[in-house]
Amino acid sequence: MTNASLIASRYIELWNERNPQRRRDLLSANWTSDAKYVDPLMQGDGHDGIDALVAGVQQRFPDFRFKLISEPNGYGDHVRFSWGLGPDGADAPIKGTDFAVVESGRIKSIAGFLDQVPAGA
Repeated sequence: MTNASLIASRYIELWNERNPQRRRDLLSANWTSDAKYVDPLMQGDGHDGIDALVAGVQQRFPDFRFKLISEPNGYGDHVRFSWGLGPDGADAPIKGTDFAVVESGRIKSIAGFLDQVPAGA
């Protein structure tokens, strides 16, 4: 059985990591080499594609951080969790729910859904 909390925590850790080398190390340790990410605004394939997405979001929202806003859950190799993106100590203006497929304890794919996005974000 997949540890949903661990998978979601590692996912959030990646999106918050600002050091490019540490981010690449997290991708290597926690995502399959052929991992895929897709949401309504962007998509990326493999470590290079996903790293570029993370760097782009960090550049667009330099003072924002991701945090879990629900208890991760799942079954088998599927994990679901909700997150918020915003400044520390405030309610996150951007929120979403992601669905992960896990293979041997590593993220194989993410399908992301945006639950709340303010105009202009």
